[in-house]
Order: sequence, then C-alpha cells, then structure tokens
Amino acid sequence: MLNPALVAPRPASFAILRREMLRLYRRRGQLIQPPLFFVLVAVLFPFAIGGDEHLLRALAPATVWISVLLATTLSLEDIFRSDQEDGSLEQLVLMAKSLPGACALKALAHWLSTPAPLIAMAALMSSVHDLEADTRSALLISLVLGTPVFSLVGTIGSALTVGVRGGALLLALLILPLYIPVLIFGAGAVRNATLSTATGSEYFFLAGLSVLAATLAPFATAAGLRARLS
Repeated sequence: MLNPALVAPRPASFAILRREMLRLYRRRGQLIQPPLFFVLVAVLFPFAIGGDEHLLRALAPATVWISVLLATTLSLEDIFRSDQEDGSLEQLVLMAKSLPGACALKALAHWLSTPAPLIAMAALMSSVHDLEADTRSALLISLVLGTPVFSLVGTIGSALTVGVRGGALLLALLILPLYIPVLIFGAGAVRNATLSTATGSEYFFLAGLSVLAATLAPFATAAGLRARLS
C-alpha cells in the first residue's frame, strides 16, 4: 500500500516537504557535517595564509564560496539514500505525474537544511574578517542567488548514483564541473564589488542559472530515478 504522504493530491507538496524536514531533524549528525566542515575551513584558512590581513581579506570571499560548494557536496549523497533504505523510493517513483514536483521539493528541503545555514555562517565569517559593506553584501546576495543551483543539480547526481557503491566519489565527479559557472559568476560578483564596479550582470547570470536549474533539474532528476530503478 502506498504511503498517503506520497500520493496526496497537489504535488504531495507540504506532506513531502514536512517529511523531508522531519527526517533531516532525526538525522542531526548528518545535518551537522556541512557546517562543521565550513567552520574547519574558516578556522584553518588563516593559518595557511599567515598574518597578512590584507591578503586574508582579499581571499576570504573566494574561500567562502569554495567552502560552501564543498560543504554542500558532502550532503548530496543523502538526498535519496534514506528513501532507498526505508523502501519509499519505489513509491516515490510510482508518482508518475507528481515525481518532478516531488524532486523539486527534495531539492528545496536540501537547500533549507544545508546551503541556507551555510549562508548564515558566511555572513558571520564575513563580519569576522571585517569585509567592507559592499563586499559583504555582494557575497551574501551571490550566495543566495547561486546556491539553489547546488541543490537542484545535486539532486540529479544523487538520483543517478543512489544505491551505487562508492557513489559519493562518483557524485562529486559528476556535479562539480557543473558547479564551475556558478563559482565563476559568484566570485566575480564579489570581486567587482571589491573594486567598486557594477555587479548586476553577475547577479543576472546567477539568477538565470538558478531559474534554468529549477526548470530543468526536477525533470532530469525524475528521469534519473526512473532509470536507476527500471
């Protein structure tokens, strides 16, 4: 018998999102790993750079972007793994018309649980490194606009590698090249803000990438899940 939460009308919406957030809350150990990784990088980075405050301030935004990217990648394998473990993944795939919507909600739950807290920590880190107001604003805006791509594209990789032995390494190899444009435009926006030049084009590119990912990724994820379970 199908889980009612997965066959409810209207994109199984709030039921699936609530289920995902509750599941993440029960697995608090996995939830802590990305922020812990981010903190470790933030703490170790100044030791590698040395005591040059100007150099540290100049490299801090790029370090934040790379740390957020890598910390987010750590949690991607878990997006569909718990569904496979409890047998609900097959039920999810049976939702023929609602499956892309369910995949989009899985990506939303991942963004709320991993990139969103990392953005808050990035705001704290930028204050610690005493970044200028324009640089700090550009960093946070670019992260808000760009990180949805990490979760949306990450769900595709998670769907394609679910149940695969050594899937974490394969997942990283699949998706990290796709993250490079986001990293380029995100770091570019912060660099332009530091130089007091226009950042609008980078923001538009990041927003466009997020919209494109939100449009295509749920359908690609659904196709990947069907391919894995066929």
